[in-house]
Amino acid sequence: MPRRKKTNTGESGLNRRAGSQVEPGPFESHQSALAYLNSSVNFERVRPQAIKPESFKLDRMQALVEELGDPHLAVPCVHIAGSKGKGSTCVMLESCLRSSGYTTGLFTSPHLVDERERIRINGVMIDESSFDDALALCKDAAIKIAKEHGQATYFELLTALAFVIFAQQAVDLVILETGLGGRLDCTNVAKPVVVGLTNIQLEHTDVLGSTLVEIATEKAGIMKSGATALSVPQSEEVIEVFRSIADGIGCKLSVLDADILYSSRFQSATNRGPHPKVCVGQGDGCFEHMSVPLLGEHQAQNCGLTLAIILELRTHGFDLPEHQVIMGLENTPRDGRLEQVNDRPRVFVDGAHTPESVRETLKAVAQQMEFDSLAVVFGCNSDKRCEEMVKELKTRADKVIFTRALSNSRSIDPETLAELYTEMSYKSCESYADPTLAIRAAGKSLGPNDMILVLGSFYLAGEVKSLFNAKAMASK
Repeated sequence: MPRRKKTNTGESGLNRRAGSQVEPGPFESHQSALAYLNSSVNFERVRPQAIKPESFKLDRMQALVEELGDPHLAVPCVHIAGSKGKGSTCVMLESCLRSSGYTTGLFTSPHLVDERERIRINGVMIDESSFDDALALCKDAAIKIAKEHGQATYFELLTALAFVIFAQQAVDLVILETGLGGRLDCTNVAKPVVVGLTNIQLEHTDVLGSTLVEIATEKAGIMKSGATALSVPQSEEVIEVFRSIADGIGCKLSVLDADILYSSRFQSATNRGPHPKVCVGQGDGCFEHMSVPLLGEHQAQNCGLTLAIILELRTHGFDLPEHQVIMGLENTPRDGRLEQVNDRPRVFVDGAHTPESVRETLKAVAQQMEFDSLAVVFGCNSDKRCEEMVKELKTRADKVIFTRALSNSRSIDPETLAELYTEMSYKSCESYADPTLAIRAAGKSLGPNDMILVLGSFYLAGEVKSLFNAKAMASK
């Protein structure tokens, strides 16, 4: 079983710079650490119109990790990019590796409730003390490079923090999810063993480009010379981009259903009910009729990509027996992916934020969950394809209530969404500026077998989950 030695990322490698706006050294409390982190520029919460193209570059991130002693090179890594499904692929892969006895490091975004959710060791988010100590190291490094490279951003600091933690803990493998795009995403300082590419869709068009070709080019930027890249089935134009870039840099590319045997089917089983199953690979060690753990037919490709990555990792010396992989898939966490956050009434949250993912989520609910009536609480960001998403609600929800994530300035006015819905469906709906009021309205007149589904934004899903977490704590 491959193991890696711990990397020294301590303060001895950092030079202090007096007179900085931010004082070097440790934080007094977790609250002060979060205050520092949240004082930095956060592109996740900035309106796209305010983001300049030159905002995305790797120079500062490269300087930051170099100042920290290159922790991103300390352990092997799998790097995942795509428009949809990259987070699902990451959590399935992490669970399979952990089930096989490996110590895993998982970096994903965004978080639902707590920033520490983004950085997990063996599936558990890191403790406050580890988070604060690592962030203090990153802060000191950021101070050191600020004069030449400018102030580090929120996501740069969190990514560097993750690299530091994973190096300190000497994990066996890091599963790294890109934030925005790929080529210029700050996670792209990594040198992956394997690259995974999930479904490419139109998204973040203000930043990544207005066509699938332009977006695919950005996503494919995480390919590296000498690495192996694996992709789910894509449109012909996307595959052409992937193959051209892979050939140009000397990266081996294999595509499911083209270069790797892949099939999926939807079936009903006595113990699980209706769900997708996939087959990946051929010959000894291939995976046949593997149950997809996450709800929805769209998760079949993500599961297929996960299993293809596992087959590739085996060639790099990782011992990943089929029975352990099966156990890992069965134990995959559902955070923010049709995750149940309350029993009475039944409330589920999902981070679907594209028309395609909203459609697939609603389809999964209809196919794989039992209910009499469905109330949808919906809110999305202004930079998303709002009209197309709202259109998906017309025939799939019995009751629709619009709201917004209070924590994100990009969230669109729920009254605007309500007007849009009424115009295209001629149906009544409700809107509330506060998600707490929206949930209360959705819960009115619900029967025992009815359910509430919250979707449209990870931020909204996180806020609703927090509401029910607080409710649960108060009842103890």
